[in-house]
Amino acid sequence: MSAAPDYTGTERRPGRIARSTAFFSVATAASRIAGLGREIVAAGYYGVSGPMSAFTIAFQVPNLVRALFADAALQPAFVPIFTEQLEKKNYQEAFRLASTLLLLVTLALGAVTALFVLLAPVIMPLVAPGFEGTILDLTVTLSQVLFPILILLGASGVVVGILNSYDRFGAFAISPLFWNLTIITVLVFLIPRFHGQDRIYAYAIGILAGTLVQLLIPSFDLRNTPFKFEWSFDWRNRDVRRVLLLMFPVTISLGLINFNLLINSLFGSLVSDQAPAAIDKAFRIYQLPQGIFSVAIATVLFPTLARFASRGEHDNLRATMANGMRQILFVLLPAGAAVLVLSEPMIRLVYQRGEFTPQQTTLVATALFWFAFSLPANGLFLLMTRTFFSLQRPWLPTAIAAGNLALTALAALALYHLGVGGIVAATAIATVASVVAQAVILRRLLGGLELGRLLSTGLRIALAAAALAAASFGIWDGLDGALGRGLLGQIVSLGSALAIGGLVYVGAARLLRVAELDQVMRLVRRR
Repeated sequence: MSAAPDYTGTERRPGRIARSTAFFSVATAASRIAGLGREIVAAGYYGVSGPMSAFTIAFQVPNLVRALFADAALQPAFVPIFTEQLEKKNYQEAFRLASTLLLLVTLALGAVTALFVLLAPVIMPLVAPGFEGTILDLTVTLSQVLFPILILLGASGVVVGILNSYDRFGAFAISPLFWNLTIITVLVFLIPRFHGQDRIYAYAIGILAGTLVQLLIPSFDLRNTPFKFEWSFDWRNRDVRRVLLLMFPVTISLGLINFNLLINSLFGSLVSDQAPAAIDKAFRIYQLPQGIFSVAIATVLFPTLARFASRGEHDNLRATMANGMRQILFVLLPAGAAVLVLSEPMIRLVYQRGEFTPQQTTLVATALFWFAFSLPANGLFLLMTRTFFSLQRPWLPTAIAAGNLALTALAALALYHLGVGGIVAATAIATVASVVAQAVILRRLLGGLELGRLLSTGLRIALAAAALAAASFGIWDGLDGALGRGLLGQIVSLGSALAIGGLVYVGAARLLRVAELDQVMRLVRRR
């Protein structure tokens, strides 16, 4: 007899999580590099201009709704329940759940998209109160062009949730790479066909095309899972209702960063018509280390955390999460230190060409400097939020997220008169406060968080990161004066500063006996 199909997923061999995390990190790094290339191309065409700010806000609105109702909200609500059914060997129920959600999400988000396209002239002035005239008109029409991405991302959320439940992360990891490459291709092809402010529509069309590609890649990978789509629309199904009930608190919790971006842009529009685009450009650089590691580990660990929670194995859940937190600090503390001391040369090298001027470099670098303070905290926030979802306790992070939004808005209101730095600092303040609140609650739920080890490790990592910052700035300052600021000189001075700073960090971490260094080295040797 042939062996029965494995409906529960792939075999969980020792080291599988580490290898999946490493692959996801590499794939995400490639996509982030491509994303950086996309930003460089866009900055060269548009700079930090009024039309670019109009595009930034027009894109953030559907992106916020996406975080609330599409992929970012669907996956954390769907994966624990789908995984629970697989663990119970209720395969038909699991497949019916996924199929119903695919149809339900597509229909619901199609209706939301049609409604927004009609109401955009009313909605967009509310989120860009400082815009008027042609810039406001451009913001409205761009949002109408971009909003259909919501339907594609909704379907993608369910598809990726199915793949992740079977520990298949490859297609999900590489699809953003092709999203960025598609946008770059469309930009280069369409820009010559538009003129004046209308050139920004090439970017919007590129986003639509890239999002379609981003859905097609993971959809094709479904053939490698036992999942079978059914034309089922059993919206009264108990598990469908459970997912929808979980989605509401999940939307607020995971939509936090998008809410914060919209708050940043709202107050930025009161500063100048360049400020929203400047904050967004800085955020793209900030997201490089965030996406390469913390998003990778949170995504890969989430199904494992959900399985431990489903089995009531809280000791294993706590240990897995605590180790993930230490690894996030190991990467993001030195990344934050490097950004603090090298924000301006980073922005100059990445963006300053074409329409992007030296004055715009200073503006964006100021925003990036203040973003650096929230880099480690946001990584921890993401992982702990996923831990709450694995426990199916989403209302707790929801309450924290609501407090975060209120604190962000109040701090931005108090600080926006200081410019983009004050607005971004408000986000950092709120994120740190949220992480502290999450840690207090999770410590009670799980009977501890290994906080003593986390603080000890964090202190040693911080000392090593300080050594990195000192070495990196010293090397860059010396080489910058000697080589000048031509393209090659900038590449050599910044690249050398980061490379030598990295070596100093590794050496300091070795002297300080940071165990996470050994974990990374073992993984590298295994690969």
